[in-house]
Amino acid sequence: MATTRAALTDSDIRMLVKGATPDERALAAHKLCRTIDRGALNEEDRQVAHEILRVMAADAAELVRRAMAVTLKNSMALPPDVANRLARDVESVSLPIISFSPVFTDTDLAEIVRVGGAARQKAVAKRPKLSSRITTLLVEQGDEDVVATACANDNARFSEVALQKALDRFAKSESVLQAVAYRTALPLAVSERLIDMVGEQLRDHILTSHALSAERTMELIVGAKERATIDLVDQAGRAGDPKAFVAHLSKVGRLSPSLLLRALAQGHMTFFEWAVAELAGIPHHRTWLMIHDAGPLGLKAICERAGLPPRLYAAFRAGVDAFHGLEFDGGANDRERFQERMIQRFLTSSHTVSREDSEYLMERMDRGAHRRRADRKDQGAA
Repeated sequence: MATTRAALTDSDIRMLVKGATPDERALAAHKLCRTIDRGALNEEDRQVAHEILRVMAADAAELVRRAMAVTLKNSMALPPDVANRLARDVESVSLPIISFSPVFTDTDLAEIVRVGGAARQKAVAKRPKLSSRITTLLVEQGDEDVVATACANDNARFSEVALQKALDRFAKSESVLQAVAYRTALPLAVSERLIDMVGEQLRDHILTSHALSAERTMELIVGAKERATIDLVDQAGRAGDPKAFVAHLSKVGRLSPSLLLRALAQGHMTFFEWAVAELAGIPHHRTWLMIHDAGPLGLKAICERAGLPPRLYAAFRAGVDAFHGLEFDGGANDRERFQERMIQRFLTSSHTVSREDSEYLMERMDRGAHRRRADRKDQGAA
């Protein structure tokens, strides 16, 4: 075994097999494993190296087996039969291998989940990559901690069925619900079910980060059965698919001139554009040109085409002009400051806003000012 012997002396190999103490054999095992992992062995040398690894895996000393497991936990050089033997060893040996070894097949991992117990299941749940087959098994057989760990692993693939099963089994588990909510992506049906199961903070996160149907979003907004009151204008400003959102609002009769006015006054220009396009029946790109790039008559023409009240044209004109005249300053909370300046300029330049809309916008300004005072107070206390 020329390549291996270039880094290991005969004394090292004898020490591995016949070392008087576990410490001596563990050191020799570590050296050999590093050599095997780093070396480019031919087939003959690889077979010899594998036999030596099998000898190490059967060593009576836990220290030797652990040295082997820790050194080769990320290595493709570990023979699958040795990896599976180590996976059945004591936890100090098995957990590093189960957590990281790339040589396990899904069949291997499924067997570990089936017979391994909670500690080994959790090690599987934390692996750098998991298929939906394995996450399904974990959800079916794992305890609360195992399932929460798997759901918190964004490199673990989940089927919608498995995520629904996790919610079925652990509907009252804060750790599982939070882990599911904070996944990078969720199926629509899971998001919509989850939002009824969590507290206000997680509900806000789901609304901000995950897709919801326009119908479900509307249910939340109008507060039909929710504890939290969600401002329709806020939701309009962060809608992931503004085209679909305004189409649904139009369908249910809630795409009102007042909503467009309030959204525009807070700087939600994308929503305003799509809303006008929907009402006018004109493609978004043409609507954008008429709002922003067709002179003073363009906005008037598109508002007339959209059926918006003529008395509100001056207010819409003021909102568009204010939007063009302001920029984000790049500082902390710049969006909030932009919206406040937008509302201020809008209210001072337009006299056609209804009392109800004016009161709404002023209340929004007061709410923003109150939030900033609270933030400054918290910073001062810190």
